[in-house]
Amino acid sequence: MRYLPLSDADRSAMLATIGAKTIDDLFIDVPAEARLEGPIAGLPHHASEMAVERALVKMAAKNATASTTPFFIGCGAYKHHVPATVDMVIQRGEFLTAYTPYQPEIAQGTLQVLFEFQTQVARLTGMEVANASMYDGSTAMTEAVFMARRITRKPKCIVSAGVHPHYTAVLNTLTRFTGDVVVAGTPSLTAGAPGDDLASLIAQIDTETSCVVVQNPNLFGHIADLTPLADACHKAGALLIVVVTEIVSLGAVKSPGEMGADIVVGEGQSLGAGLLFGGPYLGLFACREKHVRQAPGRLCGETVDASGKRGFVLTLSTREQHIRREKATSNICTNSGLIALAFSAHLTLLGEKGLRQLAALNHARAVQLAERLGRVPGVTLLNGPFFNEFTLDLGREARPVVRKLAEKGVLAGVSLGRLWPGEKALANGMIVAVTETATDEDFDAFEDALDEVMA
Repeated sequence: MRYLPLSDADRSAMLATIGAKTIDDLFIDVPAEARLEGPIAGLPHHASEMAVERALVKMAAKNATASTTPFFIGCGAYKHHVPATVDMVIQRGEFLTAYTPYQPEIAQGTLQVLFEFQTQVARLTGMEVANASMYDGSTAMTEAVFMARRITRKPKCIVSAGVHPHYTAVLNTLTRFTGDVVVAGTPSLTAGAPGDDLASLIAQIDTETSCVVVQNPNLFGHIADLTPLADACHKAGALLIVVVTEIVSLGAVKSPGEMGADIVVGEGQSLGAGLLFGGPYLGLFACREKHVRQAPGRLCGETVDASGKRGFVLTLSTREQHIRREKATSNICTNSGLIALAFSAHLTLLGEKGLRQLAALNHARAVQLAERLGRVPGVTLLNGPFFNEFTLDLGREARPVVRKLAEKGVLAGVSLGRLWPGEKALANGMIVAVTETATDEDFDAFEDALDEVMA
């Protein structure tokens, strides 16, 4: 039985109160050409469940997917193999305790895995403490900027041009009334170090700067030594925030903590989650211990119960639900608990040795493909040091090339024109990502297709 609590009279009263004549008036800001005037074409009507399922499967088969096509798209979401064991582990009864762990006596499974997760993230990032996760990498980055402003009491935030533009867009949206965000120029397709100019970042640091935000590896795949930037930040009383969108890279690349970062944020999707049609994903957040009371979200800690047995509790949870609103460090209401569990399970299965081997394999495969594609006439490899992602200059606009490659059955990468529409200086760039899932046959298909399209 359907539950419809509102009568026609109720609806009429609500519409009259807001000054609308019909429900359609509520959608007046949606362009007419974007509205449906009837049922969606192609969908079956009044069919059985099996008939509908068959029709939808047939429609879905028209899509080119990461599982059925040579796939080289990255830019913040990566196709890695997630062992079937991960799905089995996250369904175990030990973890099926209360999702929101306010009452530790009934939430030990959730609390313990979050405690272990925090330890893993802290070790990966080279930091002293990590929280129990956040929604995704972009919102974690924004929370890091808020945190830096609270610590330094300064308004200005400098963002590297090599940070993912979607992350910067989220930052601009959430900070538009709270202080200055300065994006350090437009990305450059400079051969050897695309995206970042650390010298220009350092030059912009002044006495009003609360933090500098930089991504490593950056959007273009380039890896940089951030130690000089960290030194410059600290000399000016600012904090260095490092963003990591490909967390597997920390199995091979020097950690941000070792290079002097004060706050490290990232996207944990690569371990445990899969692509998942774009979400839910997993925000990672770690910092120096001296700043922990300004960290957003919540932290789980270890203690002992009345019998002296080890147990886990929420140690810090400085949210507005728990303390005075003006003292709250975040209004984040929860964490990505299930995805954090999958991340922790996957990383536990790998272990330190396995993660390093996985990272080495990703890098080796990326180098192999970069060398092959760099030999295609008209194509130039721009990167110096990179992990599993690199940028190509195609010598012509990349967006049509990407579409033609897709027509040939290869999802080849992300065009910079898609990320920075209107920036002609970037239009020829294409970012290619390679993981352990790419086969030699995928490499052959990509090289052959690109050779044909570029001819």
